[in-house]
Amino acid sequence: MTENAKRLVRKSIVSIEDTFIEGGRAASVPLRMVVGAAVVHNPWAGQGFVDDLRPEIHALAPILGDLIVPPVIAAAGGRDAVVTYGKAAVVGVDGEVEHASALIHTLRFGNILRDGAEGSSFLPFTNLRAGPGFALSIPMKHKMKEQEGSRAHFLTATVSIPDAPAPDEILVAVAVATGGRPHHRIGDRYQDMRDLGVDQTGARLEQV
Repeated sequence: MTENAKRLVRKSIVSIEDTFIEGGRAASVPLRMVVGAAVVHNPWAGQGFVDDLRPEIHALAPILGDLIVPPVIAAAGGRDAVVTYGKAAVVGVDGEVEHASALIHTLRFGNILRDGAEGSSFLPFTNLRAGPGFALSIPMKHKMKEQEGSRAHFLTATVSIPDAPAPDEILVAVAVATGGRPHHRIGDRYQDMRDLGVDQTGARLEQV
């Protein structure tokens, strides 16, 4: 950890969940979901309404990405093993939801995960305000843009830290998974489009 990270980050965690059986049946390939999170002091705490959040975003978001992402990718088995990803943040009750959003909705953070996983799709997310011990949900989807409609890869991981976020803190998290849901069988967006005869916008396709 860099000296800057040591000064700003109170704690970090990596959590691994392996699913071997789902619906009473063994998964053909076990599904691994990995969550990485960091608890950081809210840099805007106690300042009232701040018009320009960019200086702190530029300073802190890359540090958080560099701290959280590499161990998550490694725990999943490397970038080739990562199939889905997502991000989330929760700000303590003395902060604004905008403060949580600020640290994850920037390419200075998101691109570290996207590049680390060699993905091309946008990162699904949650951002909200809550107190210590809150169970933060991290939605995930397929990392490749051309597979964004694959419902098999719509997954959710959770992270909860008993003493975070404090009122003047932000908890930032990312999640990855090594595949889709075991025994997925609800089809996908592309099949629905073919069945309904519509395009990505929902407009009716001309019959030929």
